[in-house]
Amino acid sequence: MNIEKVTGDEALTRDLDAGTEDQSKAVAQIIKDIQQEGDAALKRYTKELDGAELEELYVSEEEMDAAYEHVDEEVITALREARENIYAFHARQRQESWFVTKEDGTMLGQKITPLDAAGVYVPGGKAAYPSTIMMNVIPAQVAGVKEIYMTSPPSADGTLHPAVLVTARELGVKHVIKAGGAQAIAALAYGTESVPGVDKITGPGNIYVALAKRAVYGKVDIDMIAGPSEIVVLADDRARPDYIAADLLSQAEHDEMSSAILVTTSNALAELVKAEVEQQLEHLARKEIAKASIENFGVIYVAETLEQAVETVNQLAPEHLEVMTLHPEALLGKIRHAGAIFLGENSTEPVGDYFAGPNHVLPTNGTARFSSPLSVDDFTKKSSIIQYSKEALQENATYIETLAKLEGLDAHANAVALRRKERSHD
Repeated sequence: MNIEKVTGDEALTRDLDAGTEDQSKAVAQIIKDIQQEGDAALKRYTKELDGAELEELYVSEEEMDAAYEHVDEEVITALREARENIYAFHARQRQESWFVTKEDGTMLGQKITPLDAAGVYVPGGKAAYPSTIMMNVIPAQVAGVKEIYMTSPPSADGTLHPAVLVTARELGVKHVIKAGGAQAIAALAYGTESVPGVDKITGPGNIYVALAKRAVYGKVDIDMIAGPSEIVVLADDRARPDYIAADLLSQAEHDEMSSAILVTTSNALAELVKAEVEQQLEHLARKEIAKASIENFGVIYVAETLEQAVETVNQLAPEHLEVMTLHPEALLGKIRHAGAIFLGENSTEPVGDYFAGPNHVLPTNGTARFSSPLSVDDFTKKSSIIQYSKEALQENATYIETLAKLEGLDAHANAVALRRKERSHD
């Protein structure tokens, strides 16, 4: 890892769209084929890209039942404990409709309505990501979404990982589709003979999934265009270098393009963390992936003051931010941009990934400047409610007409004037 000096004024960004032209063309063709051919194209691409020849796109109840035979009871217990924490956190996010009335007969309000259907994309193949399922499905369920369609790429034998199926069953997901990539996103957006179109698609995936989500946005809503995972650790000279190195590597092992960054005020800590990362790296099962991440996107920034260090963090606007300082809570008010903030040395990032309760679907690539973690709100929509009585309209009609005429919209003004004149003759 390189060690660099910073002042907090740098523009610390990276371009993740570079070199995606060919993938974008491929995604556009896949979407077109799904629109035109439906299930046939979905099965064809599943065979071509995942090596799985499917007769039936949906996971059967028998497959769900059988999955429990291949998952340890200890894993199931851990899943259930995590599920309860995630439910409890997201239940606090639920909003209710509200209405207010005035003495003149005016009623105003906001009506909260859940989406009818949501699609959840879960990366698959040989890997299993139960936490992704819980973080996407649970807020949708808390919001009241009636139909949830989960889709995940199968292995070459046409199966999904048993832990994925067990998690889906534990959450009560009834519709699990064996399809991945851009073809699955297109099917959820436009619908096929077997897959109904949904209102919103959430969940992470590779570059093809990300580009497909971007392409179908507008036909459906999406959660975000997620980039590679990121972690920033903000630390003073009291922080433990072994803890910091372990946490940096916990994100580096995700992907060769993952970003692991330390921001500190201590040159000595910077050197110790650099050495510790190199040492711990040698013992990782995903050593080559983590090594590529550290070499290409890992860096240690040294600031002269804690204020400069905090401003560097705000410039980065990271997906995950760990604060390992003497009094981490004292810095919370100064941190403006971060997807999730972990306070103190015991709040390691995996606690949030799997168990604590807050959502781990977070804004990446600096988008924490303007966006938020996935939440219950993402699966609802709001309708404004307006009801005016004759008395209320009469009292305010001239104001409304004045504003309409100001904008040159005579028909707007007339719609109000007509009612005002009728009232004046009562």
